[in-house]
Amino acid sequence: MLTDPVLVMISAIFGAVVGSFLNVVILRLPDEKQSIVYPASHCPKCSSALHWYENIPIISYLFLRGKCSHCKVRISFQYPLVELMMALIAAVLMYQFGLSIATAGYFLFSAALLVIIVIDIHHQIIPDVISLPGIILGVLFSLVSDTVTWQSSLIGLLAGGGVLYAVAYFYFLLRKIDGMGGGDIKLLAMIGAWLGWQSLPFVIFASSFSGSIVGLIAMIYQKKGGQTRIPFGPFLSLSALIYTFYSEKILYYFNLYLSGQWP
Repeated sequence: MLTDPVLVMISAIFGAVVGSFLNVVILRLPDEKQSIVYPASHCPKCSSALHWYENIPIISYLFLRGKCSHCKVRISFQYPLVELMMALIAAVLMYQFGLSIATAGYFLFSAALLVIIVIDIHHQIIPDVISLPGIILGVLFSLVSDTVTWQSSLIGLLAGGGVLYAVAYFYFLLRKIDGMGGGDIKLLAMIGAWLGWQSLPFVIFASSFSGSIVGLIAMIYQKKGGQTRIPFGPFLSLSALIYTFYSEKILYYFNLYLSGQWP
C-alpha cells in the first residue's frame, strides 16, 4: 500500500515523541515506587527538571552533545536510540499499512515490545503490567483487524504460552532448575495473540537460533559455562517485530519449504 510521504513523515515525528515517553516508562516501570506520569522529565543523576528544549526527541541529545546541561553527566545513548527506533517503526507501519487499524494496533504492539526489550536487557524481567494487558489487547485487535482472525489469535495465545510452558516444565524435570522465566511464557502468549498462531514457528525458531548464538558467545566471554544467563525476551520480541513487517514473505517461503519447492 502506497502512502502519502507527508503522512509517513508525520508518523515518524509522532513515533519519536512516543519513544521519548517510552524512555520514561523503561526507566521508572521496574521501580514500583516510581510513577511513569509524575514528576516531569528530569535528569536521573542530579534530578534537575528539563526545559522544553531539552525534551525534543533525538535533536536535544545532539544539541546537548549527549550530556546533561546541569551536571554534565553523560546521557545514555539508549534515549535517542529508543526514540529513533519508534520513529522508524511508525514510519514503516504507516508506509506499509496506511491510515488503518492495523497501523494503530501494530504501533502499540511494537512500542510494548521495545519497552520489554530494554527492560529485560537491564533487569532480566518482563513486567506483567505490559504482557498481561497485551494479551487481552491482542485478542481485541483480532476482532477489528483484517490482518489476523480471532480464531488465529486465540490459538496463537494458547499455543504460544503452552509451547514455552512445556519447554520450561521439561527443562525443570531434567535439570531441577528453572531455565525459563514465566515472563517469557506470557510474552510469547502475547505475541501469538497479536500475530496469530502462524507466526509462532518463525518467532520460536528465529529467537532460539539467535539466542543460542548470543548465549554461546556470552558463555565464552563470561567463562561461567552452564551458569551463564541471558534474557530471552529481547530475542522473542525482535523476532516478533521482524514477522510483523515481513509476515507475507516469511509465510511464502515457509509454504515453499513445506511443499518441497524450496530451491
